[in-house]
Amino acid sequence: MGGKNIYDVIIVGAGAAGLSAAINLSEKLKVLMICKGDMELCNSNLAQGGIAGVYNSPSDSPEYHKHDTFVAGGFENDPAATDILVNEAKIDIGRLIELGVDFDKTPDGDYHRTLEGGHGMHRIFHHADATGHEIVVKLQAAVRKLKNIDIMDNALLCNMKRVNGGFVFDILKDEKYETYASQYAILCTGGIGRVYEFTTNSAIATGDGIAFAYNMGAVIKHLSYIQFHPTAFNNKQTRECFLISEAVRGEGAYLRNCFKERFMQNYDKRLELAPRDVVSHSIIFEAKRTGSDDFYIDITHKDSEFIKKRFPMIYSNLLKAGYDLTKDLVPIFPCQHYLMGGINVDSFAQTSVDGLYACGECSHTGVHGNNRLASNSLLEALVFSRRAAGQINERRFDPHFNPEYTFKHDENAPHIPKGLRTEIRAIMQKAYFVMPDVEALFPGFEQVKEIKRFLDKGCFRVDKDYVEARSLATVAYIILKEAKQIASENAEITSSHAR
Repeated sequence: MGGKNIYDVIIVGAGAAGLSAAINLSEKLKVLMICKGDMELCNSNLAQGGIAGVYNSPSDSPEYHKHDTFVAGGFENDPAATDILVNEAKIDIGRLIELGVDFDKTPDGDYHRTLEGGHGMHRIFHHADATGHEIVVKLQAAVRKLKNIDIMDNALLCNMKRVNGGFVFDILKDEKYETYASQYAILCTGGIGRVYEFTTNSAIATGDGIAFAYNMGAVIKHLSYIQFHPTAFNNKQTRECFLISEAVRGEGAYLRNCFKERFMQNYDKRLELAPRDVVSHSIIFEAKRTGSDDFYIDITHKDSEFIKKRFPMIYSNLLKAGYDLTKDLVPIFPCQHYLMGGINVDSFAQTSVDGLYACGECSHTGVHGNNRLASNSLLEALVFSRRAAGQINERRFDPHFNPEYTFKHDENAPHIPKGLRTEIRAIMQKAYFVMPDVEALFPGFEQVKEIKRFLDKGCFRVDKDYVEARSLATVAYIILKEAKQIASENAEITSSHAR
């Protein structure tokens, strides 16, 4: 393997977690950052609401933030990891400010902190309604200044293997396969949205990192803990759904059913400001009650100029779709948004595979419990990637690391059959959307299991279609296997109570 392809650390993914890891790694280390698409194509870039955290906030405290995080997460949150999240928020928010992130301010010059569902305090730092984009742009600028970091965009990671002393990577770039190696690896590959028919995630969110980690023997935990955002724009046409931010409800928007009536009062005393899982479940219950999937978000009772200024991106995008946020009820419905589970990691984001780290949405730190509190995702990505980089900086590096490994490719291998990814999405949408459908869950698992076996055992051309289909099949298999086990345990409990 050529020396130019040997790195100290390889980061897979260039969202907030990957970029944060990069700027926190020692400049003495040789680092490669691999981007599946363009650097701008990531879920972090799509984040609208903001980043939650206590930073120079006299009326707020980390304990209050922790309490709200636990309530939203059904008290299944990991206490130690959540303590780290809320207490170290000030470090990473402060660093963003140092990097020039332009958080909105009040007329008196203080930072404007907004409110979102599940929060008891105004603690969301934001840049209008495009906070993720603002953060990613400033992190990218910082990374590009670092001479020790190479960036490879539009590069497909086809495979990844553990070798003595590190890892090897099979990368397809410009239709050419090449092997790279590093002593340490950080997976920041984002979510799994494309395993569903409708998602707010970007096109690259196919769970690749989770699949690679699973195949290397890493522990995967709570992959069935999937968050369905209650207010995705429902134009019933595109697979990638535009998100109507949590912050719109935070600023006083109402939810209305097919009769244009508010209904959250029938399900939760927190009304529209209940946590996301509660609101999504309420919409599904209301849909069954009314026999209609027509739901709307309504903020027309607020000042129109305030709405345009507070939500310029949402206002503009909806206007292009034919809806005026200041005058119209906007159609919404839940769709897949975020993954609380993932590659299980410790408090420094290290997985059960030595030297392999995972940060951001692909990881399971335990801070989210069974339902993420709004705007905790960017915070988690920054806090734990910084901690991962800090630990790697202190680890031993072998100056003679140069593994010999060749990934085999059959140039004559056929492409995978068409329709496999579509089939997986249809299975998941039916078997495990918002609330599991037990009747569809068990046969759905068997179908996905067979698709996974077909892809794992078959000899196919290793290209984007194959890699993403294999990842989706692996992710769907783990989700439904876990969901099936939970359903069986619940059925046993119900049966024992009946006896």
